[in-house]
Amino acid sequence: MSNDPRDILARSPMSWLQIVAVAITIGLNGLDGFDVQAISFASPGITAEWHIDKAALGIVLSMELIGMALGSLLLGSVADRIGRRPTMLGCLVVMVMGMYLATTASGTTDLSIWRVLTGFGIGGLLAAINAIAMEYSNARRRNLSVALMSIGYPLGAVLGGLVVQHLLAGSNWRSVFYFGTAITALFIPLVWLCVPESIHWLTRKQPAGALERINRTFARMGHAAAASLPVISAEVRKRSYSDLFRPGLIATTICVALAYFFHIVSFYFIIKWIPQLVVDMGFKPSAAAGVLVMTNVGGATGGAVLGLLTLRFGVKPLTIAVMLLSTLTVALFGRSPPNLDHLKVICFCAGFCTNAGIVGMYAIFAQAFPTHVRASGTGFAIGIGRGGSVLAPTVAGFLFKAGYALPGVALIMGLSATVAAVIMMSVKLKLNQSEAESEAAAATASGASA
Repeated sequence: MSNDPRDILARSPMSWLQIVAVAITIGLNGLDGFDVQAISFASPGITAEWHIDKAALGIVLSMELIGMALGSLLLGSVADRIGRRPTMLGCLVVMVMGMYLATTASGTTDLSIWRVLTGFGIGGLLAAINAIAMEYSNARRRNLSVALMSIGYPLGAVLGGLVVQHLLAGSNWRSVFYFGTAITALFIPLVWLCVPESIHWLTRKQPAGALERINRTFARMGHAAAASLPVISAEVRKRSYSDLFRPGLIATTICVALAYFFHIVSFYFIIKWIPQLVVDMGFKPSAAAGVLVMTNVGGATGGAVLGLLTLRFGVKPLTIAVMLLSTLTVALFGRSPPNLDHLKVICFCAGFCTNAGIVGMYAIFAQAFPTHVRASGTGFAIGIGRGGSVLAPTVAGFLFKAGYALPGVALIMGLSATVAAVIMMSVKLKLNQSEAESEAAAATASGASA
């Protein structure tokens, strides 16, 4: 049997420390869910206070997505170079700053700047926690762990939304960002105390004292100590970001990034525009927040169901199926009558399908990229996707301004999920390789291309 620490982790039962680490990634993704949607919860109050039109609001709604794209692209590679843990802590500090400074905004320009800053931290955090969820799990639970991490997004939005409904009833939109600042700050000591550096990262990079650090973590997990590290040349240990675009990985890199790009357009159209569209139907902002909460309840449910199904079925066909259903449910939302009960049901279904697609993509990211480019590859795909998702609220805003009705806009935005499903049909995943074997194959391919 291999004494590679990654293989020891893969075949051992998950310990309490591993479960806690995965649970923390769920909470961290919950911060993403709340932070990203904070501006959506606040948008009716911002519109009323600053008297801005839908086109201007669409631009403001896109700002943290620009920051996320930059953060994912730039900080994913940082997580592969310096480690998952320090990257996570740094990103949390940036998010706290951005959320707090949003409360000081007096117009769309400075608010947009602080939303870009918040998004920058979120983007880097997403790349790191996806790697952590996969790398802290054993082989049997990897897809489930990544899926559970992913449903943190709608769970954070749901729990945050329940709080926000009360905050908006008794205060102005800035209270949303005060709440987000406090919750984000609480996770800094949790990560510091409960998430040691990834065993996979330490094994691959082998910094000074790597074996001692690995065995200290194994002791906390209750696993047997590793006697040695696998022999990995200094040249191979230095490989990182450029491997994403070499034979063996480039096709996967491009396809998963494009699939995420197109699917997330449908997701962000729903998430960003529901509050304003429900208010436009004649309902109060607190009622609109309730519809958005139901959307995220659906998202959490869809992610959990897909995660459980991956224990029996392949993640790729499941992801393609929910992407196709996403087009249908988003289009149906565009034809929903102004009835709160009906809106909650269809938005629950839309959230179920669109977020299940996101969960499937995150599981695919974790499988598609080996350790040395896992955060970089995830960050690249998220960066392209979130950069493209800037188009969702902005394009929808301009379509509305150009005179298109909601049914037509919803159909246009929903069809992007079908495009994503078609792209995913061409992606091939090496599902039966161990971590060490997949890395050896990637190293051979990149070496052959050098």
